[in-house]
Amino acid sequence: MENEKKLVVVALGRNAFGKTIPKQKENVKAAAEKIADIVMAGYRVVVTHSNGEQIGMLHTAMTEYSRLEPEFSVAPMSVCGALSQGYIGYDLQNGIREALLNRGIYKTVCTIITQVRVDPFDKAFTNPSKVIGRYMNQDEADAEVNKGNFVVKEEKGFRRVIPSPRPIDIYEIDAIRTLAEADQVVIACGGGGIPVMQQGTALKGASAIIEKDFTAARLGQMLGADEIIFVTNKDNLVVHKGTPEEMSLSHITVKEAREYMEEGNFEKGLDLAKIEAAVEFVTTGLEKKAIITSLDKVLLGIKGRAGTIISIE
Repeated sequence: MENEKKLVVVALGRNAFGKTIPKQKENVKAAAEKIADIVMAGYRVVVTHSNGEQIGMLHTAMTEYSRLEPEFSVAPMSVCGALSQGYIGYDLQNGIREALLNRGIYKTVCTIITQVRVDPFDKAFTNPSKVIGRYMNQDEADAEVNKGNFVVKEEKGFRRVIPSPRPIDIYEIDAIRTLAEADQVVIACGGGGIPVMQQGTALKGASAIIEKDFTAARLGQMLGADEIIFVTNKDNLVVHKGTPEEMSLSHITVKEAREYMEEGNFEKGLDLAKIEAAVEFVTTGLEKKAIITSLDKVLLGIKGRAGTIISIE
């Protein structure tokens, strides 16, 4: 039966996309080919992805438009997140569909605009960490602060900084599961999902960006995925950089991963988020496996022959 195939969540990093429309199409084509390879190898696939460059671009564009047209209000971050999911999903699903058809495989590929619940009392809301949007001058920065927003000063000026709360629940999970069980390729939880807070029966968008790797892990947990692969710009994680003990990691246990994290081997917000998310996913089942590797090594990583592989033991 189709649903007996192993299910893998593929979490694409920002290097799988681009800062311009032509560059994104070029990069997405390469990512689509690798995803098609995974499908051909006999896996069911759910794809999630970064939106770091795209959501910043959309937020900046919407802000600039509101300055030119005063009647147009500034788009909330949740709306920009939804726009980025549609924009990236459009490119990805077309690229994957084409790559599959070129291999003689007809399989529906679809994008689910996905909302992810966050806790309004998450400490991230009082300690924001995600820098986003255009550079502002002092007056514009003061105006943002007066609205209750956070800003940070950088070399070129001031920029908005917003919270990155943890994901709690994925509202469209049943739809994603149904499509995955039907052996369709699903693109979901783009950019960590649209952060929302539940108010009765309503969902209210939050001014935040969820760390995509943690949402990928949550997605894998809720789907009961067998494996998750975090696609980054390096073949393997490296520990003890710049010392005689420098070492490239291949297969490590959860215990070893935690020890390496405690030693401060991984950069906060980048490799650290990936390995934290990998540990969260792997600890949900004895047979679970997480891989961190480059796009070129994705298929080898899933087969256990490349990348940094994290398992219970």
